[in-house]
Amino acid sequence: MVMRWPRLLWRTVHALWWAVWGLWVIHRRFPRLQPEQRAAQVQLWSQRMLSAFGVRVLAQGEVVGGPVLRVSNHLSWLDILVMNAVAPSRFVSKAEVRQWPLIGTLTVGAGTLLIEREKRRDAMRVVHHMAESLQAGDAVAVFPEGTTSNGEALLPFHANLLQAAVVTDVPVQPWALRYRHARTGQPHNAPLFVGDTTLAASLLSTLLASDLVAEVRLGELQRCDGRDRRSWAEDLHRAVNGLRG
Repeated sequence: MVMRWPRLLWRTVHALWWAVWGLWVIHRRFPRLQPEQRAAQVQLWSQRMLSAFGVRVLAQGEVVGGPVLRVSNHLSWLDILVMNAVAPSRFVSKAEVRQWPLIGTLTVGAGTLLIEREKRRDAMRVVHHMAESLQAGDAVAVFPEGTTSNGEALLPFHANLLQAAVVTDVPVQPWALRYRHARTGQPHNAPLFVGDTTLAASLLSTLLASDLVAEVRLGELQRCDGRDRRSWAEDLHRAVNGLRG
């Protein structure tokens, strides 16, 4: 552990620097930027923050621009950074994210839609805002598992947020994430944020990690084609599971 402290200090300082830079951009530059310029800033910031954490991103597949709904498995708080580094999206996330120090402010400032998961009616409000974003040509991203997992198995998909793609008739692109050791290809557990793991513990584990690669696989577009949202969710679940390998 002693040899890892210099790495921890170096990465922490750089991550804090980019966090402060991100806050400055959101509060001072975002109001004057066009949506495309904001997306470029989000992508650049995500790439730099991942570099500060020592995370290398490998992406396979074709990025499809908006209007599109992106659905992915969910492993960590790091997932949003990884996906934004590949292609910026407007995310839907749990409302608790707002309370996270720095991360919450940055996430909300970047345009994330927050959902009160314990309030069933709140899903209708979020679907409405998702539909507005999709109609405006945005890329919107959701984690239909509804929570993080340990990556061993894909949890069932909740279908309610797919309603936004149904009513706007936009395509959905399945994405799959995994974290692995660069040298061995084996799963890397450092970024996992599941069960009783606290955000602080997951952050520390990621900052101390070595040889960490975030792998992103992008699948083929799917359209509703008359399916109801539940059957579509099942088909997308199979697609994401297949991308996970």
